[in-house]
Amino acid sequence: QVQLVESGGGLVQAGGSLRLSCAASGRTFSSLLMGWFRQAPGKEREFVAGISRSGARSYYADSVKGRFTCSRDNAKNTVYLQMNSLKTEETAVYYCAARWRGEYIDASGYDYWGQGTQVTVSS
Repeated sequence: QVQLVESGGGLVQAGGSLRLSCAASGRTFSSLLMGWFRQAPGKEREFVAGISRSGARSYYADSVKGRFTCSRDNAKNTVYLQMNSLKTEETAVYYCAARWRGEYIDASGYDYWGQGTQVTVSS
């Protein structure tokens, strides 16, 4: 069993930055593909970013490319999401998720989810 705990959310002005962290329990973190998703009120959960087991490859939704960076530190069992130039429409609960294999963007295929952290971007 893997437990994921997100942190780093909060209130930020449009154009500002936040860094989210997701700490994982267990000894299998380096074997997991990791993803970040977000869900705004009244909207479906959407893929934001994903990262390979080693951290060598990362993937992004078109809407965040060039502004968000996903990274991981396997020694610390932690994955990060650096978010720059935030927009008001990116206000949402942000979730990290983990899976053993499969497509990063497919939310239904993730095996483990964190509880989420609220990000609010004000104008």
